[in-house]
Order: sequence, then C-alpha cells, then structure tokens
Amino acid sequence: MTSVKVVKQNGSIAEVTCDGHTGYGVEGEDIVCAALSSIVQTAMLGVLSIAGVNMQFERRDEDGYLRFVIPKDISKEQRAICDNILDTMLLGVADLNQGFSDFIELEVQ
Repeated sequence: MTSVKVVKQNGSIAEVTCDGHTGYGVEGEDIVCAALSSIVQTAMLGVLSIAGVNMQFERRDEDGYLRFVIPKDISKEQRAICDNILDTMLLGVADLNQGFSDFIELEVQ
C-alpha cells in the first residue's frame, strides 16, 4: 500500500510525502502505482518549473518514496501557482484513493 500524506498550512499545501508501492499489480506493470506516481511527480515538476520554486525533495524509487516541502519564503505569485498545481494534484490523488482505497491511503492534515 502507498501512504500519501499531504500537510496544509494556512489553507495551502506545504508538504507532500508518498511512501510505499501500491501492490495493485506486478512491479513494472502496476497501473495504480504508475498513475499515482505520475500525478505527484508531475505536480512536483510543475512547482519546480512552472512556479519556479527552488525546493528540496527526496526520492527513493526502490522504496516508492517521494517527499517535497514548499519553502515558506516564496512570493505571493509563486504561492498562487503552487496552490493551483498542488490542489489539482490532490484532486487526482483523492480520486485514485476513492477508486483504489485498498492500495492507497490518503491523509490530509
């Protein structure tokens, strides 16, 4: 099972952690894991490239682990772009969680 933890501060997503493999299918052919990974990694790339936020992230593919934290000292414009990207990510993750709750655990704090 993949655990997805989304931490909000002041109504905005500040941190995202994904940990584990979904176990839906065989490694390399797991469509649920691939869908979840694509949603979260695309959001992270959007924050880095579209919003221009220089953030630290940690990724360990073998463990199915990805964690990133949005810095607190970003501009209002960057925060607005991050909100759009990350809120859309959360919609996608929540939808996957709804359809595959035996394989994805979602916690929003």
